[in-house]
This record gives sequence, structure tokens and C-alpha cells, in this order.
Amino acid sequence: MTRDADTTAVVCQPSRGGRPSREAAQRLGEQIVDAATELLLEHGFAATSIEAVCVRAGVSKRTFYHRYADKAVLVRAVVARLIDAARPPAPAPDAGDLSGALRKLGVDVLDAALSPRIIALHRLIVAESHRFPELLDAVAVTGGRDRVVAQIVALLRGAWPQLDADDASFAANQFLQLIVSLPQQRMLAVGQPLPAAQRAEWVERSVALFLGGLGGVAAAG
Repeated sequence: MTRDADTTAVVCQPSRGGRPSREAAQRLGEQIVDAATELLLEHGFAATSIEAVCVRAGVSKRTFYHRYADKAVLVRAVVARLIDAARPPAPAPDAGDLSGALRKLGVDVLDAALSPRIIALHRLIVAESHRFPELLDAVAVTGGRDRVVAQIVALLRGAWPQLDADDASFAANQFLQLIVSLPQQRMLAVGQPLPAAQRAEWVERSVALFLGGLGGVAAAG
């Protein structure tokens, strides 16, 4: 550990007079997650050791293990924070303007999916999840996609109460694929990235195509 890190670690440790306050403990936890996030996205899962996280965060191993049982638990905290930060706000179900609500949600979802940290997380998972299933476990635990799907289902069934729950869930997952899949692939260097100025048009055309097809399903139901 460097001299600066040692100094920081001393400052971050609880005083000998007692435990740190709740606020101080929360700051320490955030400090560790911040450091782990930077290291994971910069160097990958395999190269990010607990020792490196402690040095970057300026804390001792004892402080680390007081908050996180192991590396897998820490990674879950990192992934949860990344996904929570990117999650779009839930739109209010509005049967009178389903297209507008889906366009707003679609733009938010696409912006989140193409944000630098989510792209970096995606690259990390693709590159290392076959060796380190902890990464996929961490994504599954957050339930980020499930929450967005639930938001879309609420919008669809608000507009079309007759739409079967299974059909609504299937449609919501297809909507996400339609909005995100190709632009994210292009951002990952499979073709040219979608310019930010064209995202709203991409979403608008996708929503029109989606509702055109789904309207027939709802009418038949």
C-alpha cells in the first residue's frame, strides 16, 4: 500500500473511542464500491483483487471485510449501483397517450443502455462471465430488466385491459429488444454507433412499429 493510501486508511478507520457513526459507515461503504467500480470497469474482474480495492479506496482489509463478505458480494453491490443509476424513472400509466409514454420510456431506456458505464459493464460481462459466473449472478440479483418490463406491462395493460398478462409480458420484452438491441450492438463496435441526435427518431419509429403490430393482438383478444 502506498504512503498516501496508508494515510487515507488511517483517516477512514473508526476512532478507538467507538464505532463510526452511521453516516461515516455509509461513506466508507460507498468509498469501497466507488473504488471497486473503477477497477472492475478499467481492468476487469480477474485483475481486480480485494487488495487493489482496499488500496484504491484507502481502507484496510479489516474495514473491507466488515462490510463485504467476499469479492462476489462486492461485485453485486457494484452492479446494483450501476443498474440503479441507469434505471429510467417509472412513467405513470396513461391509457390516453400510450405512444407518448412509450416514446419517453424508450428514450430513457436507450440512453441508459448506451451510457458509457453500462456499455463498459456489458463488455465486462461478455468478456469474463464464462469464467466468473458471479458477474451474471450479480446482474440477475438486481432484477433491473424485470422492473422495466413491469413498467411497460403496466402501460400496455392500462391502455388495453383485455391484453393477456402473458402477451403483455412477451410484448414488453420484445419492445426492449426492438429499442435497445441494434443500437447497443453498434455501440459495442459492431458497426457505426447510433448518433445521440438520432435516438429519438429511432425510438419513435420503433414505437410506431411496435404499437402497429400489438394493436392487432389486443383487438383479437
